[in-house]
Formats: sequence, C-alpha cells, structure tokens
Amino acid sequence: MAALGWLTPRRRSATARSVLAGEAAAEAARKTSAADTDAALPTTPPEEVPGEPAFPVAGDVRAAAFFDLDNTVMQGAAIFHFGRGLYKRKFFERRELTRFAWQQAWFRLAGVEDPEHMQDARDSALSIVKGHRVSELMSIGEEIYDEYMADRIWPGTRALAQAHLDAGQKVWLVTAAPVETATIIARRLGLTGALGTVAESVDGVYTGRLVGEPLHGPAKAEAVRALAAAEDLDLDRCAAYSDSHNDIPMLSLVGHPYAINPDTKLRRHARARDWRLRDYRTGRKAAKVGIPAAAGVGALAGGTAAALALHRRRR
Repeated sequence: MAALGWLTPRRRSATARSVLAGEAAAEAARKTSAADTDAALPTTPPEEVPGEPAFPVAGDVRAAAFFDLDNTVMQGAAIFHFGRGLYKRKFFERRELTRFAWQQAWFRLAGVEDPEHMQDARDSALSIVKGHRVSELMSIGEEIYDEYMADRIWPGTRALAQAHLDAGQKVWLVTAAPVETATIIARRLGLTGALGTVAESVDGVYTGRLVGEPLHGPAKAEAVRALAAAEDLDLDRCAAYSDSHNDIPMLSLVGHPYAINPDTKLRRHARARDWRLRDYRTGRKAAKVGIPAAAGVGALAGGTAAALALHRRRR
C-alpha cells in the first residue's frame, strides 16, 4: 500500500516558508487593497437557511470574510486562465501551456502536496514572468480578466461576498494565484483586496523567485492570521469560504467556516463539524466533486489516466 501513499493528502503544518509567504501576502494585500468598495455590482441576496441567525452581522467592523478563489468564487483556476492569456500573447509555447495545465490540474486530481511537484509547478510559472515588468503583467491581467474570467464568477458566491460588504465588513480573496492577478479580480468584483502568492521583484521587474512559497494550504492560514492581526480583526467573528480540503487550516481559523462547492473530503469534514455548506454547481458538475476543473479545455480531457501516467513517469 505504500506505493499508493501519494493518493492520500499529507497533513502539513506551517513551516517558516509558509509563515513568510503568509506575512508577505498580508503586507501586499494591505498595500493594494481597494480603497473604495462602492463599485461592486448589485447582486441578489444569499440564500437564507431557516433557523440560522442573521449573518453577517451588520456593523461588526472586527469581522471580515475570506474567500478562496478557484472553484469557490470563480469556475476553474485563475492561474490557468491567466496562463491562457499569456499564451495567446506568445509569452510561451503550446507545449508549455499543456504542461502548465496539468500542473494546475494535478493538485485537484490527487489532492496531494508533493514537494517535488510543487517545486516544478512553481519554477515553470516563475520562468514565464521572469524579466517582465510588474506593470506590464498588471495591464495584461486586466485584459485577461475580461477575456477569460469575468463570465466565470459564481453568482451565488458573489452574493455571499456582497452580503459582507453590505454589512460594512471587508472582504478578501485568499488564493495561490499571483497577488497581482488576485488583486485585479478583487477590484473588478468590488472587494476589499486580495491575499495571493508574492513573486519577488526588483525595481518593478520580476526576478523569478518567490517570497516564501506559494500561498497554499497552511500558508493561506498564516496569511489570514497575519492580516487579522494587522487589521485588528476577531477571527472568531470572521467567515471563510472554500471548495477545497487543502483550505481546512484557513477554514478552521474562523468562527464561521463555509464549504462552497466542496470536494469530497471537505464535504465530509464540514458535515462532521457542522459547518455550513453551499453548492452552486448544477447537475453533472455537482456530481463530479473532486474532479479537476482547471479550465474546462480539451487539453484536460481524460485527466485521470494521463495524470496517473505522468506521475508514474516522474517516479
């Protein structure tokens, strides 16, 4: 059975690099947070469950909401959509796009935080932006949002975020996507700001290195913890929303955890702890809990078999 160990998610506590990544994300988020949230488009109120007290609590400024991005706020993976946009603009070749797609799908397929694989995914993503100006990628990111992301926002999750804004609370995205990409999405949705993976830059140019590690798993929890301390938030009064069991550390930090479009393991965990669940998928999509949804493109068809073969070759 040891050979199948890669199929079981490893429980990984925060490391020094996780803490560094979280603190860097919190600092970047506070610097780039949207000053005006009035631009949020009107949405329908979130569904109410009979017997639940009114939530969020209006006027509770020590409360905030933290939303995972991929498959929670937006269908698919933001970093993959961003990669598609860069490929369209000839930043890299088609074979790199295919490799990039599989790397993003892997985490959702296997649910495993394999250090070697994460290092490979990180290096390939950083090599794409190395030497480019931050301002250039931000400008392109605005275009890519309109092309690939704007129509993929889950209305139900957006309504939940809007409810927090309407209650006078701050709302943050928390994602492994680059903080620049996450900030664009947060601004377009009228949210407060975003916690994301911080890539090092010198004089406005990407160096090809990260500050800490990708904002994934325990690093997300560290980012939320650091931001809460800086913003004087009471985490017991805060809410967090995610689709993935990898975000259990973040969800466990707050007093109001929500499982949104949950994968199988998060659904099981949420039910065992009486966390609130919302599923905005319908029909066939909802039945495929746990199957990767990196972009819905042809390159990901037959994902399970190909990813397994890829893993065997790597070993």
